[in-house]
Amino acid sequence: MLQLVRLFDELPDGFDDLVAEASGEGVRNMALLADGWRSGARFQDDGEAILAAFLVGELAGIGAMSVEPAASESARRLRRFYVRPAMRRRGVATALASALIHEGFDSVGLLTVNARASEAAGLFWEAQGFVADTSGPWTHVMRRDVGPGDVERP
Repeated sequence: MLQLVRLFDELPDGFDDLVAEASGEGVRNMALLADGWRSGARFQDDGEAILAAFLVGELAGIGAMSVEPAASESARRLRRFYVRPAMRRRGVATALASALIHEGFDSVGLLTVNARASEAAGLFWEAQGFVADTSGPWTHVMRRDVGPGDVERP
């Protein structure tokens, strides 16, 4: 069973192992998350979120979202995203991404992501609906579809 949990006061049990596994793959984002967390960056301001994914009770991955300051319109950046190698191909990354995408689109029409962490990252985000875009400090963007009855929010 997969469970997504919003984090508030502390990082979950098993986070140090997640950092070690990411570092072992040459991915720095979990170490950056740990450093930021120690200095008070908790992804709890307006437009921010951090989610942990647990698969059968074990920490499987983490994903976060923050305000994208470099965009010329209101936008959110999906970031600090990592799924343990043993937990991949089980829907964990897709569930985390989907939850963050839906939450982001509740308030803005543009999401960004930096997929430079690994070769597979760009392909993963494209499978989620992002398109390559290098017009800012990101690698991919996704725009919310605006239907006939929808109102585009600033």
